[in-house]
Amino acid sequence: MNLSTGLIQPARFVPTEHCDEREFSGDISLLVIHNISLPPKQFGGPYIDQLFTGTLNPSDHPYFEDIAALRVSSHLLIRRNGDVVQYVPFHKRAWHAGVSSFDGRDKCNDYSIGIELEGADDIPYEEMQYQTLAKITRVILKAYPQITAERIAGHSDIAPGRKTDPGPAFDWDNFRTLNEA
Repeated sequence: MNLSTGLIQPARFVPTEHCDEREFSGDISLLVIHNISLPPKQFGGPYIDQLFTGTLNPSDHPYFEDIAALRVSSHLLIRRNGDVVQYVPFHKRAWHAGVSSFDGRDKCNDYSIGIELEGADDIPYEEMQYQTLAKITRVILKAYPQITAERIAGHSDIAPGRKTDPGPAFDWDNFRTLNEA
């Protein structure tokens, strides 16, 4: 990882305007794991890139009519095959958490890094995704020591009742074991 650019290799970088400067970049202390698939439960294709860059065409799928105008992003996406896409440099604030709270502190976007897994709550993730997520997590923990194993959460943990991802199909035990390797 290059701390001056906030980019991780070998991610494909797809820059987005759906981000802004953090109030204090030295406060990165939370890692949030999400899932996304567009259309829901369908994998591959350009639609996640398009959503995060504000170029999603609402006429491409009926589901897109309700989400095409959203201004959302994530720092990283891990595709089903383990490929990594980066949308926002880590030192900037991605718009992934929405209304959220962790350990009594609101506005998780201000102090977190968001990683999306291409997936759905109830569809098992690929082992390659776990391998890639664990490898990236180890790099992030080293670069941002305020993020500890106890400060890795699912979107459902920081927005309970509003969000369910990464869902029951996410194998936390497998991820933790791989992350300790």
